[in-house]
Amino acid sequence: MEELLSFLNAVAVSGGWPLSARCLDRLRAVIKSTTLKKEEYLLSAGQVCSNIYFIQTGLLKCYYMLHNKKVSDWFFGPNETVVSIDSFYDQTPGIDYMQALKDSRLFYISYEEYDHLFRTFVEFNVVGRILTNKYLRVWHVHARNIRRLTKYERYLYLLEHQPDLINDVPVQDVASYLDMAPATLSRMRGRIVNPSRSTRRRSDIPGRK
Repeated sequence: MEELLSFLNAVAVSGGWPLSARCLDRLRAVIKSTTLKKEEYLLSAGQVCSNIYFIQTGLLKCYYMLHNKKVSDWFFGPNETVVSIDSFYDQTPGIDYMQALKDSRLFYISYEEYDHLFRTFVEFNVVGRILTNKYLRVWHVHARNIRRLTKYERYLYLLEHQPDLINDVPVQDVASYLDMAPATLSRMRGRIVNPSRSTRRRSDIPGRK
């Protein structure tokens, strides 16, 4: 837990508001932990997301169903924050499935305690704002890339920014995340494994300086 508290305090410090001793004491009192085995579900469609989670170890994916097919929404690993956004903030049943791709350990705060922290400690509002901005940017970039980049460019962008996903996440899930067929992704992976089949340099990846 102290590792998580250090992380949250570092986020607060970056916004100019270190966590107070009272806030840290409250967090120690309300933060709980849970574990998931590989393929175990943290949340299923129709359930209310009652907690916000912080991943200590492991890897999770979120997906929803569309026309009887899984649509991958995101993948998050250690030191990431995970939540079903609409369900958590509205406290209503959601459409998301959250599943462990590896054995995972998570810390979590209930919605009620999360709301209390916001209402009680201004510095925790800073934490919430910074983390919200971070993930808003992540999702904005991904949504823009789906529309702006070619399928191959999307794969190169993922290689540049989240290379571990290529080895840690099943091909069909990565393909769904990149909005392409699994066979298409497999061919692209082959082009990278065999550089002679690709003329694209890593320095040409969109967004790389």
